[in-house]
Amino acid sequence: MFQFLPRTAFARTIGLIALILVVNQAVSYVMITLYVVKPSVQQLSFLVGRQIQAYEFVRSQDDGEALAAQYSQVSGLERLDPAQAQREGVQDAIHYRFLSAELARVLDRNVQLRLAQTEAMSVWVQIEGDSDWYRLRLTGLEEGQFSPLLFYLVLIGLLSVIGGAWFARWLNQPLKRLQRAALDIGRGIYDGPLPERGATEIANVTRAFNRMARGIHQLEKDRTMLLAGISHDLRTPLTRIRLAAEMMSDKEDALCEGIVHDIDDMNSIIDQFVDFVRSREVGEFENTNVNELIHDVVLTSEYTEDDRIELDLDNKVPAIPMQPTAVKRILTNLVVNARRYGGLPVVIRSGRLPRGAGIWFEVRDHGKGIPEERLEEMFEPFTQGDTARGGEGSGLGLAIVLRFVELHQGDVEARNAPDGGLQIKVTLPARRDQV
Repeated sequence: MFQFLPRTAFARTIGLIALILVVNQAVSYVMITLYVVKPSVQQLSFLVGRQIQAYEFVRSQDDGEALAAQYSQVSGLERLDPAQAQREGVQDAIHYRFLSAELARVLDRNVQLRLAQTEAMSVWVQIEGDSDWYRLRLTGLEEGQFSPLLFYLVLIGLLSVIGGAWFARWLNQPLKRLQRAALDIGRGIYDGPLPERGATEIANVTRAFNRMARGIHQLEKDRTMLLAGISHDLRTPLTRIRLAAEMMSDKEDALCEGIVHDIDDMNSIIDQFVDFVRSREVGEFENTNVNELIHDVVLTSEYTEDDRIELDLDNKVPAIPMQPTAVKRILTNLVVNARRYGGLPVVIRSGRLPRGAGIWFEVRDHGKGIPEERLEEMFEPFTQGDTARGGEGSGLGLAIVLRFVELHQGDVEARNAPDGGLQIKVTLPARRDQV
């Protein structure tokens, strides 16, 4: 049964307020009924009963008919035979059992009481054993005046719900800020400490989160400085080694070629280190068509590689806000990953998300794929999807892809194709949350 309970703090607060409101309304209804409505009904029944008793007493006296007619003119109480009552609309009046019971208690006889809700409220009474009807017009008492209780309950309920919703929103606003800040920290974005206000418990949680965020930010800065320093310091000796290798007398020697090749690999690894630590500093967002970036990456790749890339692009893909340099880096890393670890051909596809929510593109190879249990860890830094290749590469290519995708508030998904090969699909939203 607990699976049907609200899960969010806001929904639970609203549910609690609604429950309290229902109990409050029920108690209010009972109290008003007992101490306001019931006394009024008893007073009305007493007055109507005394009017009828007075009319019958006058009518029983000598010359009673004339006196009864005069009494009717003074009191407004009329006695109508069944035919007259039908013409006056007694059949349209509503029978109220509780009013009939109250009036029967006053008259000490069984009666039927009806109320006609016309322009002026009319009370119809028929005493058991008598076919005639008594009618008493309640001048100035209209139907609308019988609903103050309902209006009161609706008004109180509406004000309570509005006030409760405002209170719940105010109470949960710090939690919303905390959630957005935690998502930003996960993307590597730190915009300073959150304001430590709200309820004591929430303020304490916010204070602890600020300490944690500062620590993570400092660790990120230290790691960036360390990786940038190492990358910078390695450039000079690598350059000297390459220069020495190229100055060797026999440049065709296999050892010389191996040294130059290894230096190129190390420079490529250093470039990936630099991309990884500077993944938040790639430029401003601008409306760009991803198909144009795909063509640029493919053209550059085909200048340097003999293997061609197959394209299956949606020509109606819209331009959305993105960082072109970052997206080109995503595409380049995915193509390099597909060529290095997968099988040919490499296929790039693009498309649109439903209802203009964004765009997607996918890079697929036709290799053996990777084990299902390793799909998630592929995007972790320094993790290689293919461990059988002797540790080639730095293991940062897909980690950089994930960082750039998170910077766009998008998603990246890797899966093995049914007919072989690895598919990596990137989804980018048309609108980013401004936090």
